[in-house]
Amino acid sequence: MALTSISATLSLLICLSLPSSNVADENILHHSPRPAARSRRPMVFPLFLSQPHSPSSRSVSLPHRKLHSKSLPHSRMRLYDDLLLNGYYTTRLWIGTPPQMFSLIVDSGSTVTYVPCSDCKQCGKHQDPKFQPEMSTTYQPVKCNMDCNCDDDKEQCVYERAYAEHSSSKGVLGEDLISFGNESQLTPQRAVFGCENVETGDLYSQRADGIIGLGTGDLSLVDQLVDKDLISNSFALCYGGMDLGGGSMILGGFAYPSDMMFTDSDPDRSPYYNIDLTGIRVAGKDLLLDSRVFDGERGVILDSGTTYAYLPDAAFAAFEEALLREASPLEQIDGPDPNVKDTCFHVAPSNDASGLSKIFPSVEMVFKSGQSWLLSPENYLFRHSKVHGAYCLGVFPNGKDHTTLLGGIVVRNTLVVYDRENSKVGFFRTNCSELSDRLQMDGAPPPVTLPSNDSNPTLNTSSSIPGGDILIGQINLDIQLTVNSSYLKPRMEELSKVLSKELDVQSSQVYLSNLTSKGNNSLIRIVVVPTEPSSLFSNVTATSIVSRFTNHQIKLPGIYGNYELVSYTLEPLRKRARWEMKNTIVVMAILIVAVVVGLIAYGVWLMWKRKQASNPYINVDEAIVAEQELLPL
Repeated sequence: MALTSISATLSLLICLSLPSSNVADENILHHSPRPAARSRRPMVFPLFLSQPHSPSSRSVSLPHRKLHSKSLPHSRMRLYDDLLLNGYYTTRLWIGTPPQMFSLIVDSGSTVTYVPCSDCKQCGKHQDPKFQPEMSTTYQPVKCNMDCNCDDDKEQCVYERAYAEHSSSKGVLGEDLISFGNESQLTPQRAVFGCENVETGDLYSQRADGIIGLGTGDLSLVDQLVDKDLISNSFALCYGGMDLGGGSMILGGFAYPSDMMFTDSDPDRSPYYNIDLTGIRVAGKDLLLDSRVFDGERGVILDSGTTYAYLPDAAFAAFEEALLREASPLEQIDGPDPNVKDTCFHVAPSNDASGLSKIFPSVEMVFKSGQSWLLSPENYLFRHSKVHGAYCLGVFPNGKDHTTLLGGIVVRNTLVVYDRENSKVGFFRTNCSELSDRLQMDGAPPPVTLPSNDSNPTLNTSSSIPGGDILIGQINLDIQLTVNSSYLKPRMEELSKVLSKELDVQSSQVYLSNLTSKGNNSLIRIVVVPTEPSSLFSNVTATSIVSRFTNHQIKLPGIYGNYELVSYTLEPLRKRARWEMKNTIVVMAILIVAVVVGLIAYGVWLMWKRKQASNPYINVDEAIVAEQELLPL
């Protein structure tokens, strides 16, 4: 299921660049697995590293890359999906020439970017079609060499990744042109990525296509761009809040706010992004903890792919006790999963998260420098999926693992800058759904070869289409809106008019159907048809309509919340349509023949009637009158 996807993946950092080409040395398995994650939670328990002296792993200490004095571009990219509904945030990436679009999970704990390959025999059904290397004129396989693991034929480099929730990905390495969208200053660049041949576990069942690896390692997309001197050694993530989804990702440096709070991040401590947390305050009071509780194993790790927060047992017990004491007036209720003991509270009939700070206590993360970072309730609570107006604690004990793991919930509506050059992580409270406006970032000119957003549309057809422009008979767009379906149902007609106006089409061309609920959100299908039943859309027009939804260029009134394009299909001219046209012609011919025959029969009947009226002979019975019948014989 998508809700149990690898959203919370922390990769087992096993670098692909290996000193040996021996197949037996491939980085396939890891330490004994942790207990499986809770089935309803889209996350995994903390990471496992490969054995420290394994011949199949290289040192994770990487040289610090230096910033250059010249101004380098950055790539600003939108984030989609919802952290708690989907378990992850995704961004759009385009690979190849012509570009093929993919929805990839943003994961700072992974070190490789990968998508399903067209020849994959064990890959699930995802949001977009598989990558087709044979259709890209710029694709090149990464040939076998001494610095990588090779396939059985010793021809191509391969990769393999396994995750703590027992999912895995493996395939071959390829190099192609990667494009970052029309908000990026960075033009399309060549990069190495994984082309999957096998998926297992949640990787197989998730809706997202794959992962974009933002961790530290030679195959990390960030490292590849930095090594080529294309961006500065930094990136940033900004996750939307409880009521506002979406957000932004920025590859490279930019002018971040001057009052951003930074804390040290030790790259030698672990291969994952960590911070120097020393304590936690609840309602202004320090938890009675030894600061060394946050110094166990791999310290305190920030991972954008993990959904919730996980504390060492001692820290969690103290945190939960303090929170329960401050929230004691609230009614405690059962969690959404009867098999899991959650800490949940019934707040009020209202489901508005904006007033939670008046009900729940403040929480602060205290750093070694003495600075503290204030968390709002949306940074440690999640909305109950079954009880309106109820919220649950999104912080959990980490069991035997002494690592502190801070997932995406902790940084909602927070701009997080990963300053890898200076070994620091910065925090700045902001509305992540409006990040560009709040940071006053310069608008980015489109790249020279701007990727189209439907470079690989799902064509709902079983027949091949002749060369030239694809002619589309219908556009189906499945949209998720952040409003309840019961609220949306009486406003469907109004929404249809708004959409037709935004798309510059007639109101009769837009139909809404398949309204369903998804938690507190709604799923709806928008069907766009040509002006006449016999006419068709060109692929250029269809591209324009789909890309306007993909790039959030459709402006909806606030009463409809935010929207996200989940999937789309383009229905071209089908054989069935031709068959229907032939049937229509046959039916019309039959009707015409029937009318002609009817007119002829009517004419014959009229002629017969006239002939009867002119006959001079009278029927014998009609000639006898009553008086005559009384005469005697």
